[in-house]
Amino acid sequence: MSVSPTRLVGLGVAVSALALSLVACGSDDKPSDTAGGNAGGKVALLLPESKTTRYESLDRPLFTEALKTACANCELIYSNADQDAAKQQQQAEAALTQGAKVLVLDPVDGKAAAAVVASAKAQNVPVIAYDRFIEGANYYVSFENEAVGKLQAQTLVDNLKAAGKTSGNIAMINGSPTDPNAADFKKGAHSVLDGSGFKIAAEFDTPDWSPDKAQAWMEGQLSAIKAGLVGVYAANDGTAGGAIAALKGGGVKPLPPVTGQDSELAAIQRIVSGDQAMTIYKAVKPQAEAAAKGAVALVNGGKPESTTDKSGVPSTILDPVAVTKANINDTVVKDGIYKVSDICTASFAAACAAAGLK
Repeated sequence: MSVSPTRLVGLGVAVSALALSLVACGSDDKPSDTAGGNAGGKVALLLPESKTTRYESLDRPLFTEALKTACANCELIYSNADQDAAKQQQQAEAALTQGAKVLVLDPVDGKAAAAVVASAKAQNVPVIAYDRFIEGANYYVSFENEAVGKLQAQTLVDNLKAAGKTSGNIAMINGSPTDPNAADFKKGAHSVLDGSGFKIAAEFDTPDWSPDKAQAWMEGQLSAIKAGLVGVYAANDGTAGGAIAALKGGGVKPLPPVTGQDSELAAIQRIVSGDQAMTIYKAVKPQAEAAAKGAVALVNGGKPESTTDKSGVPSTILDPVAVTKANINDTVVKDGIYKVSDICTASFAAACAAAGLK
């Protein structure tokens, strides 16, 4: 399967220290007066965790800037739940108590988040499901999640076939069982891998998306599957890093291709060095902008613009893109996510030169 990047909006944005300072955890911040014409109000951004680095390094500052641009009179309440669903519910209740007019919620646990939606709606406060779907939300902004899994798996299969392999064992490391997106990634990946000719020799749903737990599981599987192992499906870059550490520690040479997701800097560097085969690039800037504009519309009594519908929820769905060594320049570098100098530190200089990154 291939996914066209034509809907991908460029990310020529430098994430500034100022943007980060605007939203200290649990804080209630007023964006500066850069736009007018909105009634304004408090908007809560509730993110799920920080082990996946994109949330603090991209989603948080990009949403802050987008909200500031769309609504000069809006105030931001920000919290990160540190992968604790109960803590996230407390943060949501605190935001409602502080007078939030809209909750922008990326849930730790999609099912548990239904209680947050019910509580908010009881107070006539709409909820935007950000990145992860929530039943009953007023608006949903994310990526085509099954397409992510398909793209990961197809890139892995293509990589193996290009190397002349048509059979062998694949270890499958999925995401957290409490993340509704993880089920979609898994479903999409299985739709490709199950008929690929390769055998899924072992499979694991990683609690909390924990790299450490992914590494420990992979270490425990090596004695049984090492001899015939040809590839590793890892649902995101954190679990990919854990898997790669286990493979290296277990003396697997050469490393089999390993997938990933989120285009974390460490993953891009692993791709340059050859330790990781690919990652998924999700354009966080248009996602954050759509969520911020949707929040402002709801604050002012309107409806967010949507492109589709998911389970009765108006939605804006964006396309993922596969990043390999061949297109790093044309994706995360071109869109300003990373500078070449960020990627090509001293230990990666030779590999960067060989990959044509300069």
